[in-house]
Amino acid sequence: MNAADKKRVLREMLYARRFEERCYEAYVERKIGGFLHLYPGQEACVHGVMEAARPGHDYVITGYRDHVHAIKCGADPKEVMAELYGKETGSSKGRGGSMHIFDVKHHFMGGYALVGGPFPLAAGMAKAIKMKGGDEIAICFLGDAANNQGTFHESLNMAALWKLPVLYVCENNLYGIGTRIDRSTAVIEQHKRVSGYNIAAAHEDGQDVEKVYAAAKIAVDHVRSGKGPYFLELMTYRYRGHSMSDSNAYRAKDEERMWSKRDPIIMLRDRLISAGAISMEEYERMDKEVLDDIELNVIKFSEESPEPSLSELTKYVLAENDPWVRGKKVS
Repeated sequence: MNAADKKRVLREMLYARRFEERCYEAYVERKIGGFLHLYPGQEACVHGVMEAARPGHDYVITGYRDHVHAIKCGADPKEVMAELYGKETGSSKGRGGSMHIFDVKHHFMGGYALVGGPFPLAAGMAKAIKMKGGDEIAICFLGDAANNQGTFHESLNMAALWKLPVLYVCENNLYGIGTRIDRSTAVIEQHKRVSGYNIAAAHEDGQDVEKVYAAAKIAVDHVRSGKGPYFLELMTYRYRGHSMSDSNAYRAKDEERMWSKRDPIIMLRDRLISAGAISMEEYERMDKEVLDDIELNVIKFSEESPEPSLSELTKYVLAENDPWVRGKKVS
């Protein structure tokens, strides 16, 4: 990445951080309901990987911590926030909420609430790409704890057997909800777990977006060249609990302080300042512009958007065989 790329990525990561922080505030204000899983601390992962890929061209799927992934793929932040607000203008018409952001136009094939669910779906997308002879790849983002699901092993075995164009990215934030990885997983280093399937793999610092980009470039080139699947493990850390219902009381404060010193946004900012590519004043202006944009455009759009109509309660639901719905008009 050149200096201009790095400045753009810095703004994108800063935007992602402020967007997620505003989601937190809206949830506390009870404007967002249901489950909410936030991404602060992990921004370098999706931004570094997608800089090496082709956002909007390659197919991306992930778990329920999905807002930032959707936006990086090209989804309109207004539609993402409106979905969290449960509005008709949301990316899933207000029916999906935080865990089910979806944007087929930009090839973001969804966030999924079922842990481990995206593994086989990513393999299926890669199989379709291969059958059609396309140059796209499928990219599957998931946390470390999902790797203990049976779908992980079944899907990776199949992907290797068929040499599918799929990149699996493990955002290893050390915790599965409130359980630390060393209490739940026999093999701590996740990239080693795929050796049994003869899949190429790498391990990288997920807090440094430039290192993520370099590792992802190798991974993406491997997959796109027809050499089969690749597994990339990125060591990262989420600053908040697993979800809004998580008090985060189980983590040691020393651990939190250690990771906060390696904030991906601050690391890139300071590097650019040292290189003379940006000043602190310019960064502060950038931050204000981001905050204003989120408040004046994203939040305003979401709050002013209409609620879904009750008359369309079953529009996106296969309900014709449900005796409660059949023959009844919803008012």
